[in-house]
Amino acid sequence: MNWLAQTTMLSFGWRRFLLLLIAGAVAGLSMPPLFFLPLIFLAFPIWVWALDGAEEKTGLGRIFGPAFSIGLSFGLGYFLVALHWLGAAFFVDGGWLLILMPFAVLALSAVLAMFWGFASSLAFYFWSDSAWRILALAFFLTTAEILRGHLFSGFPFDLLGYALSANDMMAQITSVIGIYGLSAITALIAFMPALIWPADNRALTRRLIPFFTIIVIIVVQMAYGQYRLDSVKIIEREDIKLRLVQPNIKQAQKWQAGASDMIMERLISLSKTKLNASDAGLNGITYVIWPEAAIPSYLSQKPQYVAQIGRMLPLGKYLITGAPRDEILANGERVAYNSIMMFNSSGEVVDSYDKIHLVPFGEYLPFENIFKKFGLKQFVPGNDGWKAGKTRSVMSANSIAPFLPLICYEAIFSASLGKDIKNADFILNLTNDGWFDGSIGLEQHFHHVKIRAIEEGRSLVRVANTGITALIDPLGRVRAQINIGEAGILDISPPRPLAGTFFTKYKNNPLFLVLFIVFLGLVFQKIRNRRIKNL
Repeated sequence: MNWLAQTTMLSFGWRRFLLLLIAGAVAGLSMPPLFFLPLIFLAFPIWVWALDGAEEKTGLGRIFGPAFSIGLSFGLGYFLVALHWLGAAFFVDGGWLLILMPFAVLALSAVLAMFWGFASSLAFYFWSDSAWRILALAFFLTTAEILRGHLFSGFPFDLLGYALSANDMMAQITSVIGIYGLSAITALIAFMPALIWPADNRALTRRLIPFFTIIVIIVVQMAYGQYRLDSVKIIEREDIKLRLVQPNIKQAQKWQAGASDMIMERLISLSKTKLNASDAGLNGITYVIWPEAAIPSYLSQKPQYVAQIGRMLPLGKYLITGAPRDEILANGERVAYNSIMMFNSSGEVVDSYDKIHLVPFGEYLPFENIFKKFGLKQFVPGNDGWKAGKTRSVMSANSIAPFLPLICYEAIFSASLGKDIKNADFILNLTNDGWFDGSIGLEQHFHHVKIRAIEEGRSLVRVANTGITALIDPLGRVRAQINIGEAGILDISPPRPLAGTFFTKYKNNPLFLVLFIVFLGLVFQKIRNRRIKNL
């Protein structure tokens, strides 16, 4: 490590770029589902040592100079590894789009890495020889993570904190500080080994203080997690029963002409399955739940499907399903939504929700006029893209077990589930991970969703077309699941929500307060260092 520290500080040009790119890629292996946690303590100090040896610039060079390129190259390696699975979507349609796959993944990684580049530049402005430089870099990297999770519609996949959430015990801390708070802790301890090396005239005991600090932080995190798992009482419920249906339809097959009839038959057949001789079938079920876009047709154009749903459901039972929904506006414009619809036994829609947070390039095309000139369109079929819904509120049938609806990656946005979450008995996440079948993306997406259950203290019911269909309890523990690549059903009863967590009450406000205090400390330290330098 001493050799690595000195080599990094002396590197420049393409050698430094390559070294930081590799270091970022190594750090990316800490993300779910791999969780190679020790690698962050090897990779992130390289960022610090590179800044220790970076050249100071003036003017625009202060912003886009060596410090920026150091953070950018590290972030580029990180996101290329952590998000490489996004390229799997290009294999669904195949053809000439495969040529664009590496460029698309590279472009997205580069855009996300720019957040880390700016964090690096700003931290370098407050740089010093003391431990304050670690605090500065951790502060600005945490701020960058918050911004990339919110700006330009937000993309909070693989926030740093997920590296410290590998199991139920470690993840419990998010009930207090959320995933962004855990990201701040991850950034801080990941940079700390840079205070141990390079070896100099400091006493060994002093140099090892950061090492023991890391150990203490992780031990406290795990001790709290075990205490919470042991002490928090989960209240079970038997008054409702949900039947979760995972049809396991391949994405390439889903939107083929004539496939919708086969898909409807499979969905209905699975829904009516009796698990054993004493199973009451749908008569004992409160809600039958199908995944996102389970019905690959506009039901306004397929009245026979509505009739089939009505015949399937016993009196007083309901189907919740993802389906495209079209609507004619007052001006005659036809718009389409990615929706969740609830049907009763008469085939009537008694409640619905239109997805609010659409996926850029997946469900709508940013800068549409430009990209369409090159023949590009959004991945998900649907006219000229989907229209975003306006509001999110709880759904229920006659006030039976109200739930908060989330479609696909809406469930990865921490502290952004809306005010109505307090009125929900559980969170319902319908998804279609078939776009990324065969990649680690399915497991990664599932892990991100688990953290929302812990943060909010509510059961999370997840129903996937293919991927992982599961019941997650309010402590983030998986009670039951259907595995990737399997078709089947689960009959589950989600436990009642907890009275509340620290995070549900205060969200990220305590984190913002801590960040503000740290920023004031950095400014004070900067002024102090200038005065000392001018003496």
